[in-house]
Amino acid sequence: MTHWFHRNPLKATAPVSFNYYGVATGPPASKICNDLRSSRMRLLELFTDLSCNPEMMKSAADLYFSLLQGFINSPEESTQESKLRYIQNFKWTDTLHGQVPSAQQDAVFELISMGFNVALWYTKYASRLAGKENITEDEAKEVHRSLKTAAGIFKHLKESHIPKLITPAEKGRDLEPRLAEAYIVQCQAEAQEVTIARAIELKHAPGLIAALAYETANFYQKADHTLSSLEPAYSAKWRKYLHLKMCFYTAYAYCYHGQTLLATDKCGEAIRSLQEAEKLYAKAEALCKEYGETKGPGPTAKPSGHLFFRKLGSLVKSTLDKCHRENGFIYFQKIPTEAPQLELKANYGLVEPVPFEFPPASAQWAPETLAAFDLTKRPKDDSAKPKPEEEVKPVKEPDIRPQKDTGCSLS
Repeated sequence: MTHWFHRNPLKATAPVSFNYYGVATGPPASKICNDLRSSRMRLLELFTDLSCNPEMMKSAADLYFSLLQGFINSPEESTQESKLRYIQNFKWTDTLHGQVPSAQQDAVFELISMGFNVALWYTKYASRLAGKENITEDEAKEVHRSLKTAAGIFKHLKESHIPKLITPAEKGRDLEPRLAEAYIVQCQAEAQEVTIARAIELKHAPGLIAALAYETANFYQKADHTLSSLEPAYSAKWRKYLHLKMCFYTAYAYCYHGQTLLATDKCGEAIRSLQEAEKLYAKAEALCKEYGETKGPGPTAKPSGHLFFRKLGSLVKSTLDKCHRENGFIYFQKIPTEAPQLELKANYGLVEPVPFEFPPASAQWAPETLAAFDLTKRPKDDSAKPKPEEEVKPVKEPDIRPQKDTGCSLS
């Protein structure tokens, strides 16, 4: 299922040297600065390393975040703000705004921005893994887990750290609560797609599949609604993707709801449900074309080319044909003019974000280490602050070529 999921670009950042000449007055302070610089560079490298797995990512991220914590909270009192919080200016681009960066002289801004990229990495890792030919059950579980992990990171940032920013994010920037919420909900929806594929393969009851598909469509609708007040220039492509997925899974819900109705001898209602599925599937196909033609951030996913997408069209047609035959021979029921209202609740398979917490401060952050930073020695012309014209180079992400499509079959 390569290119089944839409992915916005990774955030890019300006280099940070953590060189505080005169301020870092002892070996422990100098070592922490060196470790911060090297661990940050290592983490940034892993974002585009195709050999990186979740264990490597967690290890590298935990190391950097544990060192950065000393710039945020005092090691003597974790609830007290560190005197180093505002010593360094950090510069980051946003997923929707190209190479136009935001800058804040605040370590909390760095913690959130880097955390955001870690979450984005998990979504991209899940997308790559889902694109493997003949994906195994364990790999499908890893896709599911990675998307829930990403949702948990986005949720933690939105609820616990974004409110701590001294300077609130501008409208349409990643650290604005609306965007964080859209990412959370999209991750939940995509994780549920894995659940649906599994339920279909194991031939679970049509009622359960219909309910899961309906809940997933609602997730996509919620994410789309969250982005509705953003500028179309940078949100239109993402919103087309969310809209087409909403239509696709609503079609799935009506298709399997039709099977449930037929099984309970409500053939007329089943036909109307499947007619609605047919209409929504055609709409999803049209939206796939519109999505492909819409300009915006990120590579273009190609859902309509996937076997999993095409299978639904065939299933709707064959089930509708069967219902028409049964109604002509057995039931002779009137077909309602209105489509049935879907009031489906899934009791199983619903996705919740995996709870996330940043690691505690590194053991290197003893009180004497913080004391070794003498802010009175800072130069008046603060060299730690990047020049306004300093360019932030875009992240060169690896190109993932589509593999043979197996229709999201889990071996």
